[in-house]
Amino acid sequence: MVRIGYARVSTLEQDLALQLDALRAAGCTRIFEDRASGAKTDRPGLAQAIAFVRAGDVLVTWKLDRLARSLPHLIETVNQLETSGAGLQSLTEAIDTTTPGGRLIFHVFGALAQFERDLIRERTRAGLSAAASRGRRGGRKPVVTADKLLRAETLIAKGLTVREVASRLKIGKTALYAALTPKEAVARSAQPKVHDLSRLAYKK
Repeated sequence: MVRIGYARVSTLEQDLALQLDALRAAGCTRIFEDRASGAKTDRPGLAQAIAFVRAGDVLVTWKLDRLARSLPHLIETVNQLETSGAGLQSLTEAIDTTTPGGRLIFHVFGALAQFERDLIRERTRAGLSAAASRGRRGGRKPVVTADKLLRAETLIAKGLTVREVASRLKIGKTALYAALTPKEAVARSAQPKVHDLSRLAYKK
């Protein structure tokens, strides 16, 4: 059995010495390191450590929060190790998945992670249902509000093009086209400006 260590600090200024000393004292013959924040998904040191372990090996970390960025990520990492036939040991929490008690703890963790996901889905469905009962729909608010649409139709009726109206109301031309009836948008966008017609008549 080979004991492989993994250590992580959040910034370049932080020191790995405490973790490295603990991992060496625990018998780790190879240690992988990362300097990355807890929320960062890219951890090359952890990826190398998981790829390095073989069946019967144990990945040792000083503390669980040094290893995983969230509970689901922790469960995923343990599952990856189990697939390789390897175990996980956390020195601070005294958890060792190579023992029956350690495996039981992670089964409980997995159940709690699933429980959390189910609660989030349930709250989301309840929120959408409550919003729908009040006449609201999910998703982004429309760019062209009813007030802006009314102002746009008024300006278009005065002879402005859709492009000019969109610029004046500070909304996207595409969004305004979508809000207007296709027939009205096409008809108005094809109309030349009134003062353009007067210039054309003057030139003649």
